[in-house]
Amino acid sequence: MPIIDSQVHSYERNHPNRPWHGVLAGPAQVTGEQMVKEMDAAGVDGAILVSAFTMYRYDASYALSVQRAYPGRFALVKPVDPANPTVEDIVAEWKRTPGAVACRMLLVRSGLSVDAADPGLNRVLAAAGRMSLPVNLHIAGRLAQGTALIRRHPDTQIIVDHVGLVQPHEPPVPAAPWAELPQVLELAKLANVAIKISGACTLSREPYPYNDIWDPVCRVIDAFGLDRCLWGTDWTRAVNFLTFKQGVDAFRDTQRLSASDKAKLMGGTVTRIYGWAPKP
Repeated sequence: MPIIDSQVHSYERNHPNRPWHGVLAGPAQVTGEQMVKEMDAAGVDGAILVSAFTMYRYDASYALSVQRAYPGRFALVKPVDPANPTVEDIVAEWKRTPGAVACRMLLVRSGLSVDAADPGLNRVLAAAGRMSLPVNLHIAGRLAQGTALIRRHPDTQIIVDHVGLVQPHEPPVPAAPWAELPQVLELAKLANVAIKISGACTLSREPYPYNDIWDPVCRVIDAFGLDRCLWGTDWTRAVNFLTFKQGVDAFRDTQRLSASDKAKLMGGTVTRIYGWAPKP
């Protein structure tokens, strides 16, 4: 089974032709070529390339250029703006885009409405459901709203970002990083919800191999089942805590999971939910 990272970011240096809106934790640039080298060195076959919202907001043009250069290594996720009156057309166009496997909304970080009944938020989820396009939903910090929003769209495939928890961009790790996990586990009752176990190593208060993450991670796996759990590094957001290879090896080498469990978590479920697999 190929190893597939459920979330990585790639971006070029800030320049006038594609200016940044903000600064993401990470190096001055991580080009597609650099990301592929990191993946090769760590034995990762493919990745879901999520257009970096911090830098590019709703413009996925750089991620698109990377995927076109390495179509066998990356599939694409694009953030969409629910306040845009043409967002349904944008979702439809994205669905037709080669390499696209999902769209994304970030509730807190995009400053979106706090109302689960907001027409724009619901328009995106409804349109994606009609088009059988999964939605990556970043609900960390707004779990109650996110849960209510998801309940309104039982026919839309939702992938909750980053274990549903607020994750740091730089040390120190919060004193109680898993405090909201019981609320996250309630989402497992909703059949249309999968969850990314991405960036989990950044919640560790121990050095590599981050053994203290495994009790809460196993609670997530037990609640959702491996058919709804997707491993990921969230590289490069995690750069201030660990190397890309450490993020891979912490899961690949753990004794807490069997080989068959790892095959699902680190690739099989990504392929099933997104309908994509890397090609040599």
